[in-house]
Amino acid sequence: MDQKALRRFRIIGITTITAVYLLILIGAIVRSSGAGMGCPDWPTCFGQWIPPTQESQLPNNYHELYAKLGYANTDFNPIKTWTEYLNRLAGVTIGILMILTTILAFPFLKSADKGVFYVSLTALLLVVFQGWLGAVVVSSNLHPVMITAHMLLALTIVALLIYAVARSQRNLFEKLNSHALNRTVYMGLWMILGLTLIQIILGAQVREAVDTIAKTHEYQNRYLWREELPRVFYIHRAFAFILLTANFWTIWQFLKTLPENHLLFHLSIVLGILIVLAVGAGISLERLGIPPFIQPIHLLLANLIFGVQFFMLVTFRYCRVTNSGSDTTQHGEISVH
Repeated sequence: MDQKALRRFRIIGITTITAVYLLILIGAIVRSSGAGMGCPDWPTCFGQWIPPTQESQLPNNYHELYAKLGYANTDFNPIKTWTEYLNRLAGVTIGILMILTTILAFPFLKSADKGVFYVSLTALLLVVFQGWLGAVVVSSNLHPVMITAHMLLALTIVALLIYAVARSQRNLFEKLNSHALNRTVYMGLWMILGLTLIQIILGAQVREAVDTIAKTHEYQNRYLWREELPRVFYIHRAFAFILLTANFWTIWQFLKTLPENHLLFHLSIVLGILIVLAVGAGISLERLGIPPFIQPIHLLLANLIFGVQFFMLVTFRYCRVTNSGSDTTQHGEISVH
């Protein structure tokens, strides 16, 4: 396949993945700041494509109008409104990038690997579904379960994009020499990926509880929230130690086995740093009274960990496993320097 086409697809794919993570961060900021209903209607915002900046720009009876639509106590807050509006703009940007990604994947239909196009198309369709789900989230008046489903779908889209980009570059990954890594390490990657997914789901349940508690306290007196957290919070906290142990065991297998210029070696270091930061953010949330600025960071780090683990798994899968034990340079090892 044309190398320029491969490069264009890789660039747009990585750009889209980055944008999705940015959207996850913005969405988390919206949720932690209570700005989710900053725009009580969809796809417009207070009936306008570009939301107002002052309450005087709205009808005098807008409270009554939205109360009839099922949104009681709707008060215009310019900061929350524009925070949610920027979240929607980011979602539209993702849609445009996904269309471009799918268009640039068309050349793969003429190659031996048509799967890259079909995976990209699936991700695009899920983004469309995600847009519809966003409307459902708003119409449900930010039901916690719907918000969590929205987030997990974003995680699925990220995984598909990572897989599509990695698969498009599989010829490069197949040159990586990983003969020293055995099947146990491969299964270890699957294990930590599964554990991370479980932890994210547990964390989502904690977030649902926090959202309910926050509304009860009208987003005030955060120091009291911890005392009202349900049992799932303590399960989430205890499970973090299991996840930490499993991840660092797997990371150690890569670090002690692979040369320092190996891609998986560097990814292992990145994974370790992300895990330490995520644990630190989790401890800060508990000890500092669930600060709103740490919540989005904690969620983003969890999603980044999942993404790095998934990328490592795909990379390992495409590595050419040799048993000759010959010099790694002969086998075309890829350096990241």
